[in-house]
Amino acid sequence: MSQQVRAIRLEAFGGPEVMQLVNVAPQAPGPGEVWLEQLAIGVNPLDVLQRKGSVPLPLPTGLGLEGAGRVAAVGEGVHHLAVGDLVGYATGPLGAYASARCFPAERLVRLPAGFSPELAAATLFKGITAQYLLKTTGQVTAGMRVLIYGAGGAVGQLMAAWARHLGAQVLGVVSKPASVARAEAAGCHSVFVFDPATLPTQVAQATQGQKADVVYDGVGRDSWAASLDCLRPRGLMVSFGATSGPPPAVEVATLNAKGSLFLTRPSLAAHTATAAEYQGRAQDVLAAVTAGILRPRVWRRYPLAEVAAAHADLEQGRSQGALVLTP
Repeated sequence: MSQQVRAIRLEAFGGPEVMQLVNVAPQAPGPGEVWLEQLAIGVNPLDVLQRKGSVPLPLPTGLGLEGAGRVAAVGEGVHHLAVGDLVGYATGPLGAYASARCFPAERLVRLPAGFSPELAAATLFKGITAQYLLKTTGQVTAGMRVLIYGAGGAVGQLMAAWARHLGAQVLGVVSKPASVARAEAAGCHSVFVFDPATLPTQVAQATQGQKADVVYDGVGRDSWAASLDCLRPRGLMVSFGATSGPPPAVEVATLNAKGSLFLTRPSLAAHTATAAEYQGRAQDVLAAVTAGILRPRVWRRYPLAEVAAAHADLEQGRSQGALVLTP
């Protein structure tokens, strides 16, 4: 077991500088837990929102929801994992930003042979997000038309590739021209640089006037009105992020006026509430990566001590794929 554990702690909300690297004592795993020596840690937009206080947490707190490593010790009642197993996880509990930690065994996913901890840390949280959005929320099937914001980002690239594999017409939205080629390479049939004044017309033209069956909007406030206008009658608006701020309140009559639209605000937690559902979605992601349907890209690696730089790159839109911390 690790003799010294380094972990990130928050005592206050704020900019990247509020994340403090501290030393903590190792723990013996309790019943149903393992002691996990981490080899890679994923960085996600939700981490940034939690650090800023946009998604409040009780303080002080750890941070991070995604990681992978080697089982170093198992607690009472853990029979499906053994010391030395390589495992990954997503969705928490919080505290992934650490060199080692205790973790509930039922929320750990054993990695297939040849599936590296780094790949798991870059994939599981984002991949499970893509999986439930496409297969449960939108129920995407062949012939559907889907509009995906952030198609050049880490989650968007996975969604574009998977939606195309499912047979959908994939329309991507990016924030700048430099991201167009990346979104196209991920699987988008058409890519638009975001302009709320022109996007609905562009989507209508690309779909021969039919518009989108489903819009996946992770932007929020700045894109809200345009997104509604990109939907066909009885289309589905999926609001799953808020990089520009929370979307405005919705008048129910607006959904009627724009064609009896459906609206949902799904969360990863609600789609992985039970261990069985969580493990099922994770296995679907691992299988899609193994089959080459998904090709996650690690854009940059950072030592745990440089987590502030990782958050700054993500927050300022510089990242072009997954960000991984190395303990």
